[in-house]
Amino acid sequence: MGDSLESSHLIKIAVSELKVGMFVQAIDRNKSRVNIASAGQIRSAEAILKLHKNHITHVWVNGERSAPELGLARAVVAARPAAKKVVADRAVRQKQAKALMLEAKDLIHKVLSETFEGKAVEVQPFEVLADNMIESVMLDADALKCVSALRSKDAYLLEHSINVAFLLVTFGRYLNFDTDMLRQMAIGGILHDIGKIKIDSKILNKPSKLTPEEFEHVKLHQTYAIEIMEETKGLSQISKDISLMHHEKLDGNGYPRGLKGDEIPLHGRMSCIVDIFDALTATRCYKEAMSPAAAFKILISLTPFHLDQKLVYEFIRCIGVYPVGSLVQLSDGRIGIVWEANGRDVLHPKVKCFYSVKKRCYTKVEIVDLKRSSFNIEKGISPSSLEIDPTPFY
Repeated sequence: MGDSLESSHLIKIAVSELKVGMFVQAIDRNKSRVNIASAGQIRSAEAILKLHKNHITHVWVNGERSAPELGLARAVVAARPAAKKVVADRAVRQKQAKALMLEAKDLIHKVLSETFEGKAVEVQPFEVLADNMIESVMLDADALKCVSALRSKDAYLLEHSINVAFLLVTFGRYLNFDTDMLRQMAIGGILHDIGKIKIDSKILNKPSKLTPEEFEHVKLHQTYAIEIMEETKGLSQISKDISLMHHEKLDGNGYPRGLKGDEIPLHGRMSCIVDIFDALTATRCYKEAMSPAAAFKILISLTPFHLDQKLVYEFIRCIGVYPVGSLVQLSDGRIGIVWEANGRDVLHPKVKCFYSVKKRCYTKVEIVDLKRSSFNIEKGISPSSLEIDPTPFY
């Protein structure tokens, strides 16, 4: 009788949909429920990552024993015939991702202002932000990827810092780094351009090519960063490396230290790749955003003298030829946002279509599953090539 009552509170949930606070009672193995000795509430994003690493795709969650704020106990009663309704849908996760990005912007803006005033950087708020970012990537990376693809040339420094951190977490997770390493890399990514707060804003935002003297002035942001890093208590060496190595080159012609070859560790090499990719795919005061495909070509052209060739190809495999959040044109002439790619091959994501190039008008918004459609992706496109603004559809 007790087992029957316990079973009535169970909900089958994909591991990718797990949240901190959910009580995992069993795993799904060969379409059968297998109780586990270590049943209990998920306490951290790392616990979810372990399930991923053990190739577990679905688990059974006890709604009654999960954290009350998740509302699973009520949801089980209301939606027992259709457990899918219990899981937050993409719109909710998209909203959560937007809230996280806004929180990140506010924190970075606050710290930049305080740094400009000469105050020391406090690491603890960035640790919390990094953990939230890691958890968001593990729960629904696609939602955060879509939100991070929304860019404004007027907020480049803030958005670039967040995106570099997010890309480092995504790349590090792809390479099977542990959560502590991901956290340190994320903090380094968030702080990697903090020295720019001391650069002349007129030069930093100049809409035309910099003179040699102006470029030398911009390069000083790494010198300023060294000073800031030295005054920051509790900042790990890995976080410092991410911040101070993203302009180094394998051939020794980078800055600020002119490091060469093996003097640049793996995480430092990753920061170089991620920083360039995000800068290329962002709209700036002096240039339009590139498509990811065009940015990939430039990354490849910078190997092996500037960037690590093997790592560049690993990064491309990690991000995908058509990254979530990027714009593509389908074979029927419709334009859409790559909406979902988790668990799919690179050529068959779900695409959120909203515009027709052939008819030159907006169309009914439709999620097209290319696994089940006769259409295919014709090409990736940059936002600047469109006559319309895709922002409202993210």
